[in-house]
Amino acid sequence: MADSDGFHPLDFRTLPEGEMCHRAADFLALMRRRRTVRHFSDRPVPASLVADCIRTAASAPSGANQQPWFFAAVSDPAMKRRIREAAEAEERTFYGGRAPRDWLDALAPLGTDWEKPFLETAPWLIVVFEHAYGIGPDGARIKHYYAPDSVGIATGMLIAALHNAGLATLTHTPAPMRFLSEILGRPANERAFLILVAGFPAEGAVVPRIGKKPDDAVMGWY
Repeated sequence: MADSDGFHPLDFRTLPEGEMCHRAADFLALMRRRRTVRHFSDRPVPASLVADCIRTAASAPSGANQQPWFFAAVSDPAMKRRIREAAEAEERTFYGGRAPRDWLDALAPLGTDWEKPFLETAPWLIVVFEHAYGIGPDGARIKHYYAPDSVGIATGMLIAALHNAGLATLTHTPAPMRFLSEILGRPANERAFLILVAGFPAEGAVVPRIGKKPDDAVMGWY
């Protein structure tokens, strides 16, 4: 279709089948090395690198192309301390009695507790916000479609982009997360989706000895 119709030609590169398979296998090998890390180094990471990874996330598909997300990249030590203090306050309540026993049992193999030092140690916290609704030029609310699904896809792309760039990540979801909107001064139509911790793993970092489900449990051919 012509540009005047609101469309333009697709920019798509067709690859030889062999290269396609090679790329798929290489990316699989790369992503299989990805692990959630809880021990971070304070080694600096350039803001330009983080920005490119966020741009990748922001290229994700979304319902009606409404792009219902905002990524707050936090590196300021004082702000990271505020986020840690508020998150740990919620986590103390969670681990101290709010969480049901079966939930705590499910978390036990991961070795987690209420203390979250990585929220200060890691060079970057990327707080992902979901737009519950949009706001038009006249201030009227705009209904958003599939906002949580869209933000989830974008967050997955962000994790992959950061890992591809050579960084470790951790998804952290203290509940409730209203304190993030307050600390970061985000508008009322946004709600925190998660905190993505990003940086280099600490020297000697360890991860739980866990595995992934086998192929026959996660895929089928029909």
